[in-house]
Amino acid sequence: MSRTNTTNLTVEPIRKAKDIKAISRLLKSRPRDYLLWVMGINNGLRAKDLIRIRYSQVEGAKPGAVINIIETKTGKNNVLVINKAVHKALQAYMAEIEPAPGDFLFKSRKGNSHISSQSVGRMVRSWASAINLKGQYGAHTLRKTWGYFQRTQHGAGFEILCKRYNLLISSHYDALFGHRRPGGVRTADE
Repeated sequence: MSRTNTTNLTVEPIRKAKDIKAISRLLKSRPRDYLLWVMGINNGLRAKDLIRIRYSQVEGAKPGAVINIIETKTGKNNVLVINKAVHKALQAYMAEIEPAPGDFLFKSRKGNSHISSQSVGRMVRSWASAINLKGQYGAHTLRKTWGYFQRTQHGAGFEILCKRYNLLISSHYDALFGHRRPGGVRTADE
């Protein structure tokens, strides 16, 4: 299926803990995919930034480590936090592969590059489908899921979320959680 027009689809966060657990169980036997999933829902970074992480950036990282990254879209500094869940997934993945320091963590099977953000979107959609989750899901679902749980389960102030997401108009934070508002959400680079 080829597309001549690209359309903006608004993807949703995964809102139920049981669905997150179901996807986690589904991916447990696939260390690379599981690591991508865990890093995504635990950090709120764009898929484009996650897939560009190199092994040398996380080599030897312990729980609590904070790794500085430069966002691809904005050129701004951001951080990847290695919490216990990310560390455990990272260790399981490293036990499966023997990466060189310069290798991408999420290496493509085609050549020496990383997987694409489009591939991440397809993966997320297939995971959601595998657990019979209805809705619009894609690469940005990982980021939105992090924000949704930070706000609803951990009580994170929306100023913190806006900073993480580089938002200027904080009154539109509902858009982060899959709600549309007139005018949308602007990022700092718009």
